[in-house]
Parts: sequence; C-alpha cells; structure tokens
Amino acid sequence: MNVVADVVSASRALATTGLSDMVWGHASVRDPEGRGAWMKASGFGFDEINEDRVVLVSPEGKVLRGTGNRHLEFPIHTEILARRADVAAVVHTHAPALSAFSSLQRELLPISHDAVPFAHPQLPRFTVTGALIVTRDLGRELAQGLGDANAILMPHHGAVTVGPDIATAVMYAVLLERACHTQLLAEAAGGVLTASNEAETRFKREQIWNPHQIKAGWEYLVRRAHS
Repeated sequence: MNVVADVVSASRALATTGLSDMVWGHASVRDPEGRGAWMKASGFGFDEINEDRVVLVSPEGKVLRGTGNRHLEFPIHTEILARRADVAAVVHTHAPALSAFSSLQRELLPISHDAVPFAHPQLPRFTVTGALIVTRDLGRELAQGLGDANAILMPHHGAVTVGPDIATAVMYAVLLERACHTQLLAEAAGGVLTASNEAETRFKREQIWNPHQIKAGWEYLVRRAHS
C-alpha cells in the first residue's frame, strides 16, 4: 500500500475531471499506522501534486512527514477518519456545479446514473457554517453531519466524499459533481419531470456502481491523469 502514490493519483485524477479550484481542495488517505491523514500539501493545485508534495498530518494538525505545509482544513479529513472506521479516504472539493446545487436546498434526484449513490437515502447537508473547517470541533460536527453517508454537501462552500479506498472517494466526488450538473441542466430546462424510484435506485447502485465498476472508472481517471 503506497499511500503517497494514492494521494498523487487522486489529486491528478481530480484535476483531470475539472474538480480543481486553483490551489484549494484536497484528498487524503488514512495512515496505515494510525498517525493521521496523508494529504496534498497546501499551496499547490491538484495538477501539481507529486510525491514531494504530500504530507502526513496528525489529528492535532502537526506535519509528521513531508516538507510542505498542511491545509487549514485538515480537520475535515482527520475527524471523519476518527469517526468512521470504514472510511480510508476523504475528498473535499469546491466544484462549481455541486456548489451551485447545494444552495438550492433541493433534494438531489436520481435522474442520471451519477446521482444513484446519493439518493434513497438522500445525502446530508452541513448547515453549521459555510466558512472553512479549521478547528477540530467543526471537523467533528462535519463528521457527525456526514453520519454513515458517502457524501455531504456544504452549502456556500463545497462538498466532501468518502470511501473505503481512494478510488471510491474520488469516484464519488466526480459522480456528485456530474449529478449536480445534470440536475441543474434539467432545472434550467423547466424542472425535473422524472427520476428513478427508490427500488430502481437501489438496484442501479449495485448494478452500475459496484466495486468493479468503481475500480474501472478510477483506473480510467488515473490513466488519463498520467498520460
């Protein structure tokens, strides 16, 4: 398990899919030794990340490995990892479609395959603050708001996705942005007229976004990112 390489691949994949926000946004992987989270160093865009720009950050915010600076919002990662033993990777982005959609205060409907992982049950929204998550207390509140879900929208801010591995966390970030974009298009055209019901959504979740398909999508993104 090369956690540094995983953070590099995740960052490059997120850049390739247009989820960059200049030097902001970050992906992390749980440290196998329980010391915190491996994440990209601050001051660099997703497309600029290499193995020299990945740091290990403790739950207290201390950089334990690497020479770069940590992001202010490290508690997003460390507190979710502390609360969710099933989560091995966390992604935070400020992608435009999901940011716009989260402000509408509407449910994300499964009108496309992309929205299937986030409906029935509906993904939560974090409403405590739209400012940066720079304290451990806010990180804990975000982790509590996430609950057992695979993503959480953060109105006036962005979103967080999680997964049992970096492939899943990144794919969920990509799918969430695409799902929000699709619904915004439908809303602009006059409103959503139809969407998968709960039974079809749950069926499609296993048929379309099973681990094999998630892995296939991730490997495609990594190939694009490193080509």
